[in-house]
Amino acid sequence: MDASGGQGLYPLHRCKTLHFVRHAQGFHNVAGEKDHQAYSSYDYLDATLTPLGWDQVDNLRNHVQATGLSNKIDLVIVSPLTRTLQTAVGVFGGGEYSDGIDVLPLMVADGGNSGRPAISSFNCSPFLAVELCRELLIESDEDILWMENKRETAEEVAERGMKFIKWLWSRREKEIAIVTHSGFLFHTLSAFGNDCHQIVKNDICTHFKNCELRSMLLVDKSRASCDIPTTNFTGKVPDGPDLPSDAVDENLS
Repeated sequence: MDASGGQGLYPLHRCKTLHFVRHAQGFHNVAGEKDHQAYSSYDYLDATLTPLGWDQVDNLRNHVQATGLSNKIDLVIVSPLTRTLQTAVGVFGGGEYSDGIDVLPLMVADGGNSGRPAISSFNCSPFLAVELCRELLIESDEDILWMENKRETAEEVAERGMKFIKWLWSRREKEIAIVTHSGFLFHTLSAFGNDCHQIVKNDICTHFKNCELRSMLLVDKSRASCDIPTTNFTGKVPDGPDLPSDAVDENLS
């Protein structure tokens, strides 16, 4: 008998929890609302967050702390552009930096002309900046990061996104936050959920709002997983007879 209602079960050691975050409002978003061509302008290539964007960061930080999420994350992966770095350290960083603490800050005071105090790296998850999840400006798999007036196609972004997802799966961390960009999220996540109801598909890949967070499970349906179950227990300790009752019933019939 098949399970009904569309539910599914997967072993926990074949899953990772991913928390996807789009960066907060940047000055390129404000310019793009007025003229969409601004998104292709070199002037906004590495846009910083607006004051409203920092307010969005503060609200998301309050949320991840109130829900306890900040204590669960093993690693924060972030696109290496300023707006994503500012969002990541503002949301998942260690709070305001104080002189006398023997650790380097994640962000110096007024980093990126933010007018914000320094953000500490104390008592927070490790951070890793990764090119694979940056904005739509990578030209190829070579060392060329971008070319003026040349942007990736949707298909190229999706291909890069799948490489990123496979790389995530290869890591040992089980709960990871990813701070990246709207286009990268949309084209990457659109590859998933095609076997689900449209409502579920929408939960996965509709366009993210600024500073929106969505938590998802990445599931390994293949035999490729090599993670060892940490919560499973083998049973029969100590060893003894354990013939299932339904097997006994079958023998009597």
